[in-house]
Amino acid sequence: MHKVIQKKLVAEINKEIIVSVLMTAYNRADYIAEAIESVLASDFKDFELIIVDDASTDDTVKIAKEYEKKDSRIKVYVNQQNLGDYPNRNKAASFAKGKYIKYVDSDDKILPHGLSVMVSAMEQFNDAAFGFSDCRPDNKNYPVFYKGDQALRKHFTGGGLLQAGPSTTIISRKHFNKLGGFSGKRYISDYEMWLQLCLNYPVVVFEPVLVWVRSHQGQEMDLGKLPYYHLNYNLHKDFINNTANPFTLNERKKLLFNYRVLLGRRIYQRLIKWFGFKRSWQTIKSAGENAGIFLIAFLPMKKLDYKDVE
Repeated sequence: MHKVIQKKLVAEINKEIIVSVLMTAYNRADYIAEAIESVLASDFKDFELIIVDDASTDDTVKIAKEYEKKDSRIKVYVNQQNLGDYPNRNKAASFAKGKYIKYVDSDDKILPHGLSVMVSAMEQFNDAAFGFSDCRPDNKNYPVFYKGDQALRKHFTGGGLLQAGPSTTIISRKHFNKLGGFSGKRYISDYEMWLQLCLNYPVVVFEPVLVWVRSHQGQEMDLGKLPYYHLNYNLHKDFINNTANPFTLNERKKLLFNYRVLLGRRIYQRLIKWFGFKRSWQTIKSAGENAGIFLIAFLPMKKLDYKDVE
């Protein structure tokens, strides 16, 4: 009898967790209970919920620990000092045991069917490195499978396929670890990872609205509007110049030109309005550009031949 019980315990311990839900938090006492409740309400039950608090000064940890006491699938960790957004996401991933990692931010909510839709699609296309909810749906039959080069071409020439944040994405933990996690670049590390993964692996796109993403003051992107533009521009410039991508030399030239035009337009339309000329000029210099960006902003973008990748 004891041997049977022991075998059951060992089997339970060794059972593979399908998905690790990762929730990073910093001063989210007003929202974290809703975020946790949304995960617990999932119709997919084979998950662990890892909450990593980044040295909050409010009741975030107290609230999270109350849930930890009630559900053995929940584990709460508390950083002794603030790491910042992406380093803390990497910290949370270091505790994960699941085949997949699924970020649900502590101010967002996942829909009851969100995990099951994502996991089902990833299991169906098990060579995909990651998958995400479609941000620009156009009546597709989901899930949609793309080879990495197809996804990149559609993204750069067909309207921004890869515009997905961590909360709308599920990632193969094996592939996440192969890249060493997020690079840590502020505001853009998630998007940078999607681009890098697509250089070598397929991707799956799910139906839209599987996660409700809350918008409020004090969010990371809300605080980083100014530096985001030059960081985003430099990321695109470096990636387009990387010969590992699927674009021809002529396409790279057109893409680089288009992103310069786009940066110039953003300077005119947003940054000067929000931050004034002096601070906007700093963004231009940080992007490695000069006053010519003001002239190029008025030029038409170069058309790339769109290739059907459906």
